[in-house]
Amino acid sequence: MNSNNIVFTKPNTAELVAEPVRAPAADEVVVKLAVSTISSGTERANLVGDPVVSIYSTGEEPAVFPRRCGYSSSGTVVQVGEGVTSLAVGDRVALAGSTHSQYVTIAAKNVYPIGELSFEEAALFYIGTFPLAAIRKCRLELGESALVMGLGVLGLWAVPLLKAAGAVPVIAADPLPEKREKALACGADYALDPLAADFADTVKQLTGGGANVGIEVTGVGAGLNGILDCMAPFGRVALLGCTRHSDFSVDYYRKVHGPGITLVGAHTQARPKQESSAGWWTQSDDMQTLKRLCEQRRFSPSVLVDETHSPREAAAVYTRLATEKAFPVVQFDWRDLL
Repeated sequence: MNSNNIVFTKPNTAELVAEPVRAPAADEVVVKLAVSTISSGTERANLVGDPVVSIYSTGEEPAVFPRRCGYSSSGTVVQVGEGVTSLAVGDRVALAGSTHSQYVTIAAKNVYPIGELSFEEAALFYIGTFPLAAIRKCRLELGESALVMGLGVLGLWAVPLLKAAGAVPVIAADPLPEKREKALACGADYALDPLAADFADTVKQLTGGGANVGIEVTGVGAGLNGILDCMAPFGRVALLGCTRHSDFSVDYYRKVHGPGITLVGAHTQARPKQESSAGWWTQSDDMQTLKRLCEQRRFSPSVLVDETHSPREAAAVYTRLATEKAFPVVQFDWRDLL
């Protein structure tokens, strides 16, 4: 059996390539995808050929093609490997750590039943666990104020999660007006332009002295500096965006040391593997949390999605990702490939 897979065959080039489906080994399953979601920051870096920066080592390595992305998706189990008892053929599931592929062979521990929830919602779950973990690590308390800097899919996901956790007000910030409008639709109390001269003053006015919790999702030095200017004394800032480049400086004495700011590393892999504890939950428990929130209709992540495309349109979609400044939240509908 072959699978149609989206592959970055060379810099700035995505193609739909037919490849054999690998049979599941022990403790693996094969899932036929229904929907997958683009994570624009990570996928842009892979698409254009940015040097590989590992969180586990120093230095950089040159990008090697072909490359594959697409870690948040949903679909139906079509085959199970030896020893798999938690899943069965026909189960509707969300995947954590997949690729943009018609068929995905994946460890069963990274596959989660979704019941009757839509594939569109479930394809956003794994991405949603990233800001959820960042919020937990900041130990947000009911009634504290929060600021989200950067409104890609992760920042937009953070907005309703902060509201669900009891943050008030929730302030969203992005230079692009269409992103700010989207944040308001997702439940932000205010949406501001971080490039405005009075940005920090406005945040402090709206929060009565500064944000208690900051979720930095731009992954660039200016974003971190900007959010630090907005924090209340003893505030906590989660570094959720992947700040891969160190070519910027921070006045740590005035912006961090003096006001007692806590900087929290919020990479999705910086979480416990086996057992959740206060502020530090496992991937599995966070996936279940998002499922319950959607089942109770606290929030539908489908509102995050701007466009849906057939995988056949991958070349054009990724050309836009490489060239457009304001890339939307996009999903691929694999059911289009009959």
